[in-house]
This record gives sequence, structure tokens and C-alpha cells, in this order.
Amino acid sequence: MQRRQVLGQLAAAAIGVTGVTVRAQNFPAKPLRIIVPYAAGGSPDAVARILAQQLGTVMGQPVLVENLPGSSGIAAIEIVRNGAADGYTLLMADAAHWAVNRVIKTKLPHNFQKDMAPVSIASFSALYLAVHDTFPASNLRELVAAVKAKPGTYTYGSSGVGSLHHLTMEAFKQGLGLDILHVPYKGTGQSVPALVGGQVHMAVAAYNSIGGFAKEGRVKVIAGNTRERMAILAQFPPMGDAGLKDFHFPGENALFVPSGTPKPVIDKLAAAVAKVLAMPDIVTKLNTVGVEPPRQPGPAALAETIQRDIPRYESVVRSAGIQPE
Repeated sequence: MQRRQVLGQLAAAAIGVTGVTVRAQNFPAKPLRIIVPYAAGGSPDAVARILAQQLGTVMGQPVLVENLPGSSGIAAIEIVRNGAADGYTLLMADAAHWAVNRVIKTKLPHNFQKDMAPVSIASFSALYLAVHDTFPASNLRELVAAVKAKPGTYTYGSSGVGSLHHLTMEAFKQGLGLDILHVPYKGTGQSVPALVGGQVHMAVAAYNSIGGFAKEGRVKVIAGNTRERMAILAQFPPMGDAGLKDFHFPGENALFVPSGTPKPVIDKLAAAVAKVLAMPDIVTKLNTVGVEPPRQPGPAALAETIQRDIPRYESVVRSAGIQPE
């Protein structure tokens, strides 16, 4: 190769690197969009909207939230994945969602781990096991005793097959040898009213979905699905206290961008998210909907969470006999 060609290629490469750097320095130059693959009103939606306004202030551009529910999040993921890898379109999803999808979906159009890049965990929370107010138990010990006394009699509602709500209860059942019938619904917008109305005996849901009904005395909250008590809802013990070692199925809403998004852009997004999560008024708002800021924001912590989740959720799916769709 002639010297002139080599120098030309080096110059082109330098221009390319410079272009990326300049774009990152100028980022963001237009409004950003957070796509939520769930219906409005749920925990991911609430967290996205709480963060969006202050993110817009910190980044100097409006941050819009768009809900695209259905298809187990696949449609929303595809929109983000196939969009420009420039940081302007983000996905807000449960960090465990894709790990479950890769086991229960036989023909996924994407490989989430390769096609999406982590930005930051946005919130950490427990899901809560609640029972109808007429259920003959008010704590974990009484619940386990009631179910064992009448195996196959009681039902639980979840937000759908393969949901975190579903996997939480299946792991709970397997670990304690309980026989409870699963009734899947299309989201907590259906499963929680079914619990309140007495169509099912128990359900797992985010506290912001069931807390109001608990205060009215229509449901009883029994326990949370995290390893330790949540600081903001410390009155509820971990489900693992029933006799399960390392029972931990937290809800971790997280932000992702398409793979190929320049690292300086991801770093800028992550820094803005961390700054917003440290604001006292944001912490208060997050606590109001039953979640806490992550103990450690940023891409590295989210990537570590994903690696941790893969074997845990795949194991539950397989041992529960959940059939791929």
C-alpha cells in the first residue's frame, strides 16, 4: 500500500474519531425519548416520568416518555434496537425482563445482551405478596400453613406468564413445596383488581399498585421478594423468611440504548441519571411510588446485575416447567 493511501486512511479514521467526539460534546442537541414497554401507571412508567423532567433540566433538552405495551416488550425493544445509536432514544425496562424473554420466547428477533447497551439502573424495589382481606392469614407463617392445609385450593394472580410476578411465586412455591394455582393476567391492571375483587386469593405486585387497597383494608400485604427488607417499607419481611435461602427477585428498572452508541454519549447519559437520582426531591418521589434509588448507578453496575440475573431466572423458568412460546 502506498504511503499516500496509508496517510489518507489514517486521516479518515482521525476525522471519524473527531466527529464522534464532537457529537458527544454537543449531545444532546435535540429532545430525548424514553420508551417504556409497559402500560402507563406501572412502576417502570412511574419511574421514567419522575426522572424525565429533571433529566431534561440537567441535559438541557426535553425528555419525553412514550408507552408501547404488549408483545412482552419485544415491539418496544425492536424500535429502540433498530433506531439510531445516538443516545436520543432510550429503553426503560426491568433489568430481568430480557433474561426471561430469552428463555420463554423461541423466536426473538434480537439478542438483547448484544443489541442493547446498559446506561444505568434507575430504581430498585421489591414486589409484594398480598392476599385478599378474607384470606385466613396475616403473615408468612400463617400463609404457608393455610396453603399446606388445603393444597390446590388457593390461587394467585400474576401480570402474565414469565413476568417477574409469576417467577417470584413459582420460586416461592417450589422452595416450600406449596400447591397454588397460577392465574395469569395481562398486567397488574388486571391482576390487582382480580385480587381486590376476590377472583384470586393472592397476587404479587408493586407496592404502588396495592398499597392503596391495603390502607383501605381490602388486601393484606404479607412480604416482599427481596433478600432484605426495603428501607422505605421495612414493616414487610422478606418472603425468604418463610425458610428460603437467598430468595431475591427485585424489580430493577433500568435504562438501555442501542449497542454502538458512542461511549462518551452513554457516559454523559449515565452521569445525568446519577445526578438526578441524588436529588432529595427525586428520592422522595421515588419512595412515594414504592421504589428506592439504586445503590450503585451507572453502566457497570447494570451490566453486573444482568449477569447475575441470567442463571437465577433461567433456573426458575425451567424448574417451573414454563413452556417456550
